[in-house]
Amino acid sequence: MSDPVVIIGTGLAGYNLAREFRKLDSETPLLLITADDGRSYSKPMLSTGFGKNKDADGLCMAEPGAMAEQLQAQVWTHTRVTGIDPGHRRLWIGEESLVYRDLVLAWGAEVLSVPIEGDAADQLFTVNDLQGYGRFRQAVEGKRKVLILGAGLIGCEFANDLSLGGYAVEMVAPCEQLMPALLPVEAAAAVQGGLEALGVRLHLGPVLNRLQYAANGLEVHLSDGQTIACDAVVSAVGLRPRIELAAAAGLAVNRGVVVDRLLRTSHAHVYALGDCAEVDGLNLLYVMPLMACARALAKTLSGAPSEVAYGAMPVTVKTPACPLVVSPPPRGREGRWTVEGSGADIRALCHDARGALLGYALTGSAVQERLALNRQLPTLLG
Repeated sequence: MSDPVVIIGTGLAGYNLAREFRKLDSETPLLLITADDGRSYSKPMLSTGFGKNKDADGLCMAEPGAMAEQLQAQVWTHTRVTGIDPGHRRLWIGEESLVYRDLVLAWGAEVLSVPIEGDAADQLFTVNDLQGYGRFRQAVEGKRKVLILGAGLIGCEFANDLSLGGYAVEMVAPCEQLMPALLPVEAAAAVQGGLEALGVRLHLGPVLNRLQYAANGLEVHLSDGQTIACDAVVSAVGLRPRIELAAAAGLAVNRGVVVDRLLRTSHAHVYALGDCAEVDGLNLLYVMPLMACARALAKTLSGAPSEVAYGAMPVTVKTPACPLVVSPPPRGREGRWTVEGSGADIRALCHDARGALLGYALTGSAVQERLALNRQLPTLLG
């Protein structure tokens, strides 16, 4: 039997690549390796589960055995790759080695750690996969008040979702507005208004200094002197591509694992896609680029080298309290924002000096314009 194509990771990147590959090649042995339980789920749905009253099992789309059968593949769960030897086309799982034909890194990104003092510092939850969602949901069962660290895209989605699930929500973040890396001030204010209308309380500016146990739950101490009582704390301060194992193997890394438009790393027969990959300088932690990469890489692995192309990649943020679609301007392109509208309905457009549309942020009723505007946006990777 020939050596297998090995995919490390069974998230959206790993499983979607496997599906696309099997459409083109039904013969080559295929092995997926994951450190978690290997259940198939859609990661974006992790920030909709409370509003839909779904536990982790409810968000699971297929068990690993079913995925193995569907993909004509082996799926090794709870298995951690400990080393990669690209020169000999093999990887290590503890003392055991495995030879591959091609290796794909699809192991995603990890939650940024937050240094916190206090006797309850270990009670800080993260929700970055289905297992993390399950642990957090179990912890807040029957509880009432949740504090969210972070006011980025994921933090705002969590705030909306937990509110819809019946929880009282507080948000803490050391910034002056919501989603500062994504939105102009006016659009951020619209989303803030929507969340506050749900009852979300925002504390923008201070950081969490100490987390300690109290008589009836937890007590959060902020840098501005405020003390907040809550039942659970979840961190949503951002993600960092996993690069340590790749760097130890001698692969080029930067923000993510460095790959070209063919998704090749700096070593032959090793590829990367998804949240861990930096594609031609771009590390985009969203579903649309991931799917484009899965389709292109499947072709390459099946013998038809195909460069990935990114068109416009607008992001729909799951904050139904104030609908939001944003398409950030491409890297290195200077533009000027113009803002129209008021309240929940903001139309913010970014144009370059020649008047060409570079990006937008649409909230409320303005999101209806997204399809017309998408046709004017530049490609991110042509």
